[in-house]
Amino acid sequence: MGARLHICMTCKAGLPVPEGEKPMGAQLWDAISALPAPEGVEVIAVDCLSACNTGAAVALSMKGAWSYVYGRMTAENAADILAGAEAYARTTDGLVAWRERPVIFRKQSLARIPPLLDPAVEA
Repeated sequence: MGARLHICMTCKAGLPVPEGEKPMGAQLWDAISALPAPEGVEVIAVDCLSACNTGAAVALSMKGAWSYVYGRMTAENAADILAGAEAYARTTDGLVAWRERPVIFRKQSLARIPPLLDPAVEA
């Protein structure tokens, strides 16, 4: 299994959504979906990443690797988000060198989550 890029479809960044318009998260999904996904990256829409006031939010995860949640993303960031996801997918542990991360990932990280460990291996 490769990396997964989760896009929050319901993110509003704490702002009201005018009638007939899409929330920021759905706009981000549209922008990312319009571009080719990097090799090794599966792009997945999710309903909520619980980063409501710092949306639009995305998350990166991969089996046995550190996971990340990034906020304050916009449709204009789509190419940088995919570049960051591609760099993440090339790692085995989820740790991308600082200089190899897009600037938006360096400055807009909300959380870094340790990898889940197999309890059988830990025993």
